[in-house]
Amino acid sequence: MVPAFFSKAMILFNCDYSEGAHADILRRMAETNMEQTAGYGEDPYCDQARKLIAGLCGRTDLDIHFLIGGTQTNFTVIAAALRPHQCVLCADTGHIKVSAIPSPDGKLTARQIEEAWHAHWDDETREHMPQPRMVYISQPTELGTIYSRKELQEISGVCRRRGLYLYMDGARLGYGLCDEDNDLDLPAIASLCDAFYIGGTKVGALFGEALVLRHEALKEDFRYIAKQKGGRLAKGRLLGIQFLELFRDGLYFRLGAHADRLAVMLRDFCRSRGLSLPFSSGTNQQFVTMPDSVLEELGRKYGFAYLRREDETHSTVRFCTSWATREEDVRELMADIARLC
Repeated sequence: MVPAFFSKAMILFNCDYSEGAHADILRRMAETNMEQTAGYGEDPYCDQARKLIAGLCGRTDLDIHFLIGGTQTNFTVIAAALRPHQCVLCADTGHIKVSAIPSPDGKLTARQIEEAWHAHWDDETREHMPQPRMVYISQPTELGTIYSRKELQEISGVCRRRGLYLYMDGARLGYGLCDEDNDLDLPAIASLCDAFYIGGTKVGALFGEALVLRHEALKEDFRYIAKQKGGRLAKGRLLGIQFLELFRDGLYFRLGAHADRLAVMLRDFCRSRGLSLPFSSGTNQQFVTMPDSVLEELGRKYGFAYLRREDETHSTVRFCTSWATREEDVRELMADIARLC
């Protein structure tokens, strides 16, 4: 049960989509507002955005689709990939709950995937259980941790040996790419994953995700499936315009770096005060363990997300910065933590 000290607050650190959209995106949408274009993503803006993203990924064999939100993108990709008797393997912190694998840091390992595959295929009664066909990972994870290039290479290798699709949820990909310890880039992700999406909703866009498909089997009839799942926006150019603005001069990466810088500043401050941070994160999500009495006082002024209770008097919460977070708000939070701790 979530403690009562979480209530509506003046300064919100509870998620990274509290604000609307970056001013450059809103301005560009206003400038193009009265233009007439084709619908459902078949407009010049979506075409330009696709070419730009494909270029950033360093490939010419990608299909790129623009969808409205992360949940919709996830279930549309899963619908395209799986037959009715098949299932997805994911960490138990993942935002899809299919065949969950326990993970203390929100990440899967190649060994866990291999073991899950063998657990199914070595079982004589396997036909009574769903068949693993896809591996779902998040970058960053729901705990703010990230996969390294080596980890992703190992996972990709297992997936290809065992005939599993590898799909990366990139709702916060901008924050993962700008993590101080990150060694992945878009070309590497595009070559190692069968599908992934670049999140816009949480990284400066008003709404929208850019789905990138590399595996040929996932490309087949995808627009039919997206239509069936309600994923084709009539005014599709609104998605193309946003991603074109995010990527034409590096705005996406500047926004990601801004949120990470403020989150790391908060992280380092909390460590200096002797507070426990259960996960190692250089992204915009920071988890801090504090006395409930302190959290109750902070909850009168700030919004943050509850994760779990640690003992009778301490809980772990998440502070989440975003592309729009103001440095003065983070510094004010730090000053209040210093006063209360």
